[in-house]
Amino acid sequence: MKNNNLPSQSQPQPSNYFQFEADFVNSLRCIPMQVRMKLDNCGVKLKLAHWNQFSQLERQNLVDLPCTTQAERQTYREFLQNLITAKTGKPAKELAIDPHPSWLDETKIPLEVRGKAEEFQVDISLEQWSNLTPARRFALIKLSRPSHENKNFVPALREFGILSNS
Repeated sequence: MKNNNLPSQSQPQPSNYFQFEADFVNSLRCIPMQVRMKLDNCGVKLKLAHWNQFSQLERQNLVDLPCTTQAERQTYREFLQNLITAKTGKPAKELAIDPHPSWLDETKIPLEVRGKAEEFQVDISLEQWSNLTPARRFALIKLSRPSHENKNFVPALREFGILSNS
């Protein structure tokens, strides 16, 4: 069954999940990092309770839809808000969009990332940080926050080549 509310994509987006997400990405039972990054880019507070009401296809659409340009962010926000409203009867809370998100700054390692790395006796060099993709920097920032379950921080460091696998 085709979803007529689905925005058209300019081109298909690859579904690049991180290895540390492997325990849940097949079912998409949790919100993957690439969707979390899109949420920050479009300014919508998507709760896990909302996510869990979406069908597998709706979740996959949120993974695949682009959300980089201003037009894509607006389309993504409208699609997501329409989806949430259809499921819950009201739109999700909207958040301010950071015009200079820290994951795009390859010249400065955020304090929360440094602090979380220090908890595991890991020193992330500026060179290592700057060599990460914005999506990888985003993941480390999210995984280092106190409000986030941090069991994937060390696996992410290993996956990103910052920490050896030994």
